[in-house]
Amino acid sequence: MKKIVFLDSDSIIADIRRPAFPHQWQEYPATSAAETVERLKDATIAITNKVQLKLEILQHLPKLKMVAVAATGTDNVDIAYCREHGIVVSNIRNYSVHTVPEHVFMLMLALRRNLLAFREDLQNGAWQKSAQFCLFTHPVRDLHGSTLGIIGSGAIGKAVAQIAQAFDMKVLLAEHKGATVVRTGYTAFDTVLRESDVITLHLPLKEQTRHLISTAEFECMRPGALLINTARGGLVDEAALLQALQSGRIGGAGFDVLAKEPPTEGHPLLEINLPNFILTPHIAWSGREAMQTLADQLIGNIEAYMAGTPRNLVT
Repeated sequence: MKKIVFLDSDSIIADIRRPAFPHQWQEYPATSAAETVERLKDATIAITNKVQLKLEILQHLPKLKMVAVAATGTDNVDIAYCREHGIVVSNIRNYSVHTVPEHVFMLMLALRRNLLAFREDLQNGAWQKSAQFCLFTHPVRDLHGSTLGIIGSGAIGKAVAQIAQAFDMKVLLAEHKGATVVRTGYTAFDTVLRESDVITLHLPLKEQTRHLISTAEFECMRPGALLINTARGGLVDEAALLQALQSGRIGGAGFDVLAKEPPTEGHPLLEINLPNFILTPHIAWSGREAMQTLADQLIGNIEAYMAGTPRNLVT
C-alpha cells in the first residue's frame, strides 16, 4: 500500500479529499529540516508546500517515488536529483490566476494613489488642520494611460495583462534578460525597465533569475517607477531594493515575498518605515477559492501518477 506523507498541511486552508486508491495517509501541520527524513522514511509520495527536499534529504529516502508540490514554485525541491533517480515531481498550475493579479493591483493602486501616505496624514491630523476641503500633500497618479512592464508572461502574467487593459494601461511583456533576439509581442528587457511606470514580476526563482533585479536594474528604471513582486523574494536583491527606496531612486515598491520566509526579527525590509513601501506576508496566492483549486489539483496530480499518466511534471 502506498504511503502518502503531507509535510506541511497547515500551509493550505482547504477541504483536501483523500486520493481514490488504497493508501496510508499521514499529515503534519509543519515539518522542520531535522524531522523530514524520519517522517518520509517509509513514504512513497511526499506532499510539500515549502519544506525543503534537497539532496541531503532525498538521498536518505530510497522508497520515495513522487514529490507532489502543493505550489507552483519548486525551488525547494532538488529537481536534478529527482530526475536522476526516477522520482516524479508534479506541481500546481494556474490555480492563482485571479487571486494573485488582484493582489498585484491592490498594491499598484495603493502605491500610485499614495494610500498609506494619506492614511498617515489623517492619523497625524493633517486633514483636520487643512485650510481647504482636501489635501495635496502627496501626488495621486492614475493607472489609466501609464505603462506596465510584466516580467514573466505565464498564466499569472497574462492575467495581470488582461486586467491592465481594462485600466487602459500600455502593457509591455519583457523578453528574457540578456536575450539577443526579441520575440514578436515582446519588448527588450532593458527597454521595459526604462519605459515602465510599474514593473511586476511573475517568474520562478532559478539560479538564472536570482537577483534578476539589482542595482543596475534599479538605475535603469524611471525615478518614479514602482516595483511589484508577488513571485519569489530571491528575484530581487533586497539590499539594492532598500537602497533604491531610501535614496528615492524609485517611486515605491509593493512586495508579498522575501528571500527568507518567515523573515527574522530585524530584517531591514521589516524595519523600513516608508509610506511608499508595502510588504504583505506572502498572501497573494491565498484566496480561499484559489486554495481549494490548489487542493483539488494536488490530489488530482497524485491520482494521475498512480494511474500511470502523471501530469504537471516538473523537469
